[in-house]
Amino acid sequence: MEKIKQFFKEVRSEFKKVVFPNREELIGSTWIVIITVIVISMFLGLVDLGLTRLVGMALR
Repeated sequence: MEKIKQFFKEVRSEFKKVVFPNREELIGSTWIVIITVIVISMFLGLVDLGLTRLVGMALR
């Protein structure tokens, strides 16, 4: 039981060291993630389309 208490004391101590982003940083990071996902999904879509046509031509 003492180990559990010690564990939660250490968790609380470490949690106090955490620095959370402010609103502007959070919004900026969110936009970066959204844009990155859109770019990668468009790239993968184009690769998929190209490979689909290439395989279709090869099978004719």
